[in-house]
Amino acid sequence: MTDVTSAKSARRPHHWRRDLIELAALFTAVAVADAIANLIGHQPDGPYLLIASAVALTATAAFHTWWARRHSHAPPPDAEGFTASDAPAVQADASPDSAAAETVLWRMRTTVRDAPGSLAALCIVLARHRIDILTLQTHPLAEGTVDEFLLRAPASLPAAQLTRAISDAGGSSTWIERADAHDLVDAPTRVLGLATRTALDAAELPLALRQLLGRCTIHSLPAVSITGRATGETAPVEGVLEETVMRLRDPSGGVITVERPYLPFTPTEFARARALVELDARLGPRIPRSEHVLTLPEGNAITVRRADGGDLEAARAMHDRCSEQTLRLRYHGPVRDADRYLEHLLSPRFGRTLAVQTASGRTVALGHLLWDGNETEVALLVEDDWQQRGIGSELLGRLVALAIKAGCESVYAVTQASNTGMVAAMRALSLPLDYQIEEGTLVITARLSSAAARSLPPHERAKR
Repeated sequence: MTDVTSAKSARRPHHWRRDLIELAALFTAVAVADAIANLIGHQPDGPYLLIASAVALTATAAFHTWWARRHSHAPPPDAEGFTASDAPAVQADASPDSAAAETVLWRMRTTVRDAPGSLAALCIVLARHRIDILTLQTHPLAEGTVDEFLLRAPASLPAAQLTRAISDAGGSSTWIERADAHDLVDAPTRVLGLATRTALDAAELPLALRQLLGRCTIHSLPAVSITGRATGETAPVEGVLEETVMRLRDPSGGVITVERPYLPFTPTEFARARALVELDARLGPRIPRSEHVLTLPEGNAITVRRADGGDLEAARAMHDRCSEQTLRLRYHGPVRDADRYLEHLLSPRFGRTLAVQTASGRTVALGHLLWDGNETEVALLVEDDWQQRGIGSELLGRLVALAIKAGCESVYAVTQASNTGMVAAMRALSLPLDYQIEEGTLVITARLSSAAARSLPPHERAKR
């Protein structure tokens, strides 16, 4: 407080003329008071007149004080209101606990009437609860407007209480969920970033749509099934919007269905999703062409890279070299149908595939990261002659790193209980694992951590 007061004093200029005038007025008042006292005091009723004058002055001063307080135009001296000039003093007197009050981020969306003052009513309610509006987007509808807020609120404020307050202020169909620091990026910047990711990698389109539209479920339904029969799944070029479901034509064939049961999509969101799909269609098939050369413990060099439909023939040739037991552990079905899955697995639309090649260019292993609605599946296939060399663990570590980068909360692997190699590779991730066994089928789910170091491939963890 002393530093703030001294700082204020340092900013004020010293008015010596005003001080001189005040001093002269003080001496003049003393001289006049002494002269009046001498003049009245020597009269017979002088003492009584002096006492009556003092009482009158006291009553006048008390009345003036009462009147000033009752009719003052200054704001009331409460804890919530203070002027800008008082702000430094208030901050200086604030306790450390109040200065470091814990807050949380919320994403809130509500529908209001398209009338003057509707948004202002919401803002007044938020201010009463000490909530800071960080960003605001409006989505016009045929009737009403959807307002989307990013809020910083006190951690002690329950979401249910905030929802009730918004409802009392005229908001309807209110939806609220916790946000994080990534949501602080403004909408145009976020959309441009998602467009860039989609332009670099065709596998990013489902992920970009999910991040653009929030918590939703996305399904890519092919036009032709694995068995080669037409599925009948299609959508018009302009897409279809049906409240909580939108259907978009997949550039690679089929349809992309986006569902969000808890909140209808707005025309603005539908237009943004269509723009991303159109960008993907114009750019055509594409994947990043990065390669990583690794040396196995026995000294053999292998290359790990992204794979797509162009690797179909090499993958089929690897199938021919694999034993029936290896194919059965991977595909959980008749071995003769293994080749049918490859075209689907190698499509960037349904996930990401990593291929392992020898120095001669022969493909000896494939690792798949498959989008399955809100979940993500990992699957491995290593040629018999190249098993037990750490290739499976290397692929799995890289796939999990891709899943964490994509924002997945968990990955699961479906295998047989006798597949000890897959179980060992999952355990080597050093992640929390859940096991479910039913009729000999084992499902291992790994809960992914936000720590990137835990998702590094084995060879990079060894270096660190």
